[in-house]
Amino acid sequence: MDVIRKCLDTYALIEIYKGNPKFIIYLEKGCIVTDVTLAEFYSVLLREENEQTADYWIKKFETHSFPVSREILLEAVKFRRKNNKTNISFFDAVGYIYARKRGLSFVTGDKEFEGLRGVEFRRK
Repeated sequence: MDVIRKCLDTYALIEIYKGNPKFIIYLEKGCIVTDVTLAEFYSVLLREENEQTADYWIKKFETHSFPVSREILLEAVKFRRKNNKTNISFFDAVGYIYARKRGLSFVTGDKEFEGLRGVEFRRK
């Protein structure tokens, strides 16, 4: 099986959670999720579902999750500041910078990232 190494944002995680086949392939073939993105995803599931569901999905992504260095966090802050006219969240900025630093594609459906280098833009 071919392994695809993509860094997913919360948008992609939500689509996997919803069962969207356009996104499930990333979970099946290999993906990376930052711990910061996973925390945002957990927050969304707690708000929209419940703690049991959130815990289940965090466990499911556990082996795909990686910590983020202070360097990445600070670069994400700079990236957001440089792009302050867009609505890029801190969580997504972290994922994007993490992906860029590691030579990964950043998978998102957030319009703020459309056309940026290193982004695999996917809609529902």
